[in-house]
Amino acid sequence: MVVPLPLPLGLVCMGGSYVLLTSLCFVSMANGMELTDGLDGLAGGTAALAFIGMSIAVLPICSDLAVFGASMAGACVGFLFHNRYKASVFMGDTGSLALGGALAAMAASTGMFFPLLISSGVIVLEALSVLLQVSYFKTTKHMHGIGRRLFRMIPLHYHLESCGIKEPVIVAGAYMISCILMLYAGYVGLISV
Repeated sequence: MVVPLPLPLGLVCMGGSYVLLTSLCFVSMANGMELTDGLDGLAGGTAALAFIGMSIAVLPICSDLAVFGASMAGACVGFLFHNRYKASVFMGDTGSLALGGALAAMAASTGMFFPLLISSGVIVLEALSVLLQVSYFKTTKHMHGIGRRLFRMIPLHYHLESCGIKEPVIVAGAYMISCILMLYAGYVGLISV
């Protein structure tokens, strides 16, 4: 029921709202990962980096959970080696929902929700693009009688692809952003304990 945050906040006791935070985390991470699974290697690579960041963050709290995260990252990397661009195997909902649930489970077991939010930043951005598009469309439809769009397509990686950016470039950019976020999430997790 305690969530560790960086100083000056320290340990924050959530009480009964911890269950609500955990439920929100499971639903949002599973759906965010499922939305991210659209380009070859995007979900697997960003999940692998998020698992590494979470493994670093939870290491002082529970080393067994850090080993689990590293194992999941290794499984994602193995999937990517077998299934890189021009993919032959589709991960599908079963794989992507399980990866999102595993990330949420690592955060729920240790209270490391803030490092999870950081390390899975690309996944969160993909989910936020869908929320923004739907909200904006419904609001403008209610106000003007016709709905308008923020993005050409959702989730965000499809918008970038429709703007003319090639699929491998989008995935490589997501990997670079995820690497930076992974390191920062690990650092935040270590200083929070």
